[in-house]
Amino acid sequence: MLYMVRMDVELPVDMPKNVADEIKAREKAYAQDLQRAGKWLHLWRIVGEYANVSIFDAKDNDDLHTMLSNLPLFPYMRIKVTPLAKHPSAIV
Repeated sequence: MLYMVRMDVELPVDMPKNVADEIKAREKAYAQDLQRAGKWLHLWRIVGEYANVSIFDAKDNDDLHTMLSNLPLFPYMRIKVTPLAKHPSAIV
């Protein structure tokens, strides 16, 4: 199943920079692993925000939830998930 996921990150303002940098490095490594595995198909930054819109390919809702909840930044995110279906006018 394909899902569009919007992730808005809200790190605490008093989080030490070294802690934030370490979490972000783990987040990048995990995200790239999911991309290489073909589970995180697209990743776009939203201009002017600490947020992204992504397309995930997961076998079901539980699989997607596991992927998202394992994100190192998960505790600091607001996430909106939208399941996707093929459009009848799509040629692909």
